[in-house]
Amino acid sequence: MSNKPTPKPEPLQPLIYQIRVKNHLDNQWTDWFDGMVITLEEDGMNVLTGPVVDQAALHGLLKKVRDLGLTLVSVCPVKPDQADQSSET
Repeated sequence: MSNKPTPKPEPLQPLIYQIRVKNHLDNQWTDWFDGMVITLEEDGMNVLTGPVVDQAALHGLLKKVRDLGLTLVSVCPVKPDQADQSSET
């Protein structure tokens, strides 16, 4: 038996998600969507981008989309560099 301390697992980093909806949202909804960045794309889609700590938080965001009557188009985890590129457009 060893007296070496067992290494603690590192906390999981939140995943970055992009949630696309057909309806128009302006930036006043950022707080409602837990700080997600809201981007209006040229085709009229809105993209909510930001970190989501776990599946429960993701389901909470999707519930808010449903409660507002927004049309959900897609939900995709993205790499952090992809999220940065999206918010620049």
